[in-house]
Amino acid sequence: MIQRLKSTLAFLLESFFRQHLMAQRRASPATVNAYRDALRLFLLFASQRAGKSPSRLSLEELDRDVVLAFLDHLEQERHNSVSTRNLRLTAIRSFFQHVAYCDPQAMSLANRVLTIPSKKTTKRLMNYLRQDELDAILAVPDRSFPQGRRDYALLLFLVRSGSRVSEAIGVNVEDLQLQQPSYVLCRGKGSKERMVPLAKDIVAVLKALIHERGIETDFQSPVFVNARGQRLTRHGVIHIIHRAVASATNPPLRSKSISPHTMRHTAAMILLQSGVDLTTIQSWLGHASVNTTHHYVEADLEMKRRALEKCKITEADLVIYQPSDQVLALLEAL
Repeated sequence: MIQRLKSTLAFLLESFFRQHLMAQRRASPATVNAYRDALRLFLLFASQRAGKSPSRLSLEELDRDVVLAFLDHLEQERHNSVSTRNLRLTAIRSFFQHVAYCDPQAMSLANRVLTIPSKKTTKRLMNYLRQDELDAILAVPDRSFPQGRRDYALLLFLVRSGSRVSEAIGVNVEDLQLQQPSYVLCRGKGSKERMVPLAKDIVAVLKALIHERGIETDFQSPVFVNARGQRLTRHGVIHIIHRAVASATNPPLRSKSISPHTMRHTAAMILLQSGVDLTTIQSWLGHASVNTTHHYVEADLEMKRRALEKCKITEADLVIYQPSDQVLALLEAL
């Protein structure tokens, strides 16, 4: 009876989240939420396909064919990107790894799911703001009103700290050191903490914001809150950015897709163009590998132009290749 209980879908799901993700891996709330959403979508799809409620599904009804059909459903019907499809698959794989560990009898089923490959994605150019675009966005908030002062502080904080949106909305008063040397304690992916120095302009803005709200000694109070005094959400930050972009006096901005991560990319590009080395930028942003940070070098067109100007390129006569054989000529004509 106990063994049969441990093989039920409900038991495996609960142990996956509570024991594996939270207790053993100590996954961040963002990771837990992402895995929860992926598995919820998957179970709803499987229940509709099987014609029964999710609570009545058996593990055997979540085989490789159902997972593949779900992945096609994400792309074709929900119009998810390949990247989103791959992220959902990562969550499903992680769950089935847990299934194989907990229930050896299900190892064959789990292994078939684990062999499903991720799709290759198109590597897009990194999106960041030029200085004139950034200035146009920062000029939008009306700082004669509390909301405008909050919006300006948030936008400036994102681009000065290079923090992720989850890190920015998670900042409490106790995480700020506004006396010299000034810094903010950011809690990043995988429960990793890092200290990020703060420039004088954002320090002054944060001091004014905290003083206005009267929370200098309320150390657990969130720094960025909504109109109801509650901690800002990810969607709230996205709304503030979109509102600023829509009102900015820079028409080309409206054709760009600007997100909180765009502000993070902008912070990195400002550091890079100021001559800061990649290892320091890696530490600043909290990247696990410097290879991730190196993408900013690839995206910086101005650096490439300066490198081109330093190169001495001499003109040479153009020689057109001519195949010397009929077979080669045939292949060249294809």
